Amino acid sequence: MRLGLNLGYWQRHADDATETVLAAERLGYDSVWTAEAYGSDVFTPLAWYGARTTRIRLGTSIAQISARPPVTTAMTAMTLDHLTGGRLLLGVGASGPQVVEGWYGQPFAKPLARTREYVEIMRKVWRREEPVTSEGPHHPLPLPGGLGKPLKLITHPLRPDIPVYLGAEGPKNVALAAELGQGWLPLFAFPSKIEEMYGPSLANAPEGFDVAAMVMVVISDDVRAALDGVKMMLTLYIGGMGARRRNFHADIIGRMGYAEAAERIQALYLAGRRDEAFQAIPDELADGISLVGPPARIKERLDLWHRSPVTSLLVMGPRDEPSLKTVRDLVLG
Repeated sequence: MRLGLNLGYWQRHADDATETVLAAERLGYDSVWTAEAYGSDVFTPLAWYGARTTRIRLGTSIAQISARPPVTTAMTAMTLDHLTGGRLLLGVGASGPQVVEGWYGQPFAKPLARTREYVEIMRKVWRREEPVTSEGPHHPLPLPGGLGKPLKLITHPLRPDIPVYLGAEGPKNVALAAELGQGWLPLFAFPSKIEEMYGPSLANAPEGFDVAAMVMVVISDDVRAALDGVKMMLTLYIGGMGARRRNFHADIIGRMGYAEAAERIQALYLAGRRDEAFQAIPDELADGISLVGPPARIKERLDLWHRSPVTSLLVMGPRDEPSLKTVRDLVLG
């Protein structure tokens, strides 16, 4: 199993995690990942860290496809991959209607078809086999009826096959990741349930396909307090990170076997009863998707992850070098 560090996106204040990234590289972490929602973008921090490191791979988790036309993401990825010596792992995803329609002012229609078209265009850009065209319908190139003509990327990419990962939660989207991508980025992974939930979706994944699961890690002797930290995160995602009628995070929790709990959590959260929503998160759920407690407890629970389809563990939470070293020793030792 490979070990990565997921820094997420900036919260209220700017967060320069250079020292954390340098520590992770010294300790042998395979990758570091950044994210975007509607605050910090995903590429700028990654370029900042890439300029200060030499080996650690650099991942986007995820670049939202509604934020940029596919050729823009392709150009940005090509540039960053070149400048960092071929270290980029490009994670992309559709996000959800709340952000896509509310922040980008774009329609959230046919996310699977849009993602497929997006990835196909990016790969045409990188391969430079001919001027890029696409029949659309989501990103037609050139624009029908206009004055544009098909163009070819001026710069020769360092790699014409930059690895593409998909951030996906639904079974069909996971199957698309297995078909099109080099990896899948699950936000919530319950290791003992992955095979049951996604086995058919991953059945045709190519050899070497990377299931890079994000997992919250809290090293603490106070298991109750650690679990409560995970439950706070789940309360926000299940209750508030999605529209009332379409919340993919709540849906995935339902597929894990907690449909009634997810419905209740969202209803309480949207009614302003956030403390009750927090209390409605089952401890079993919070514990299942995370690694919390003293090192001995985390080591014991890691066995479930090693026996799952997960091939990369992207840890969220630890920032200081001693904690990162403890995690490394537990996961890789």
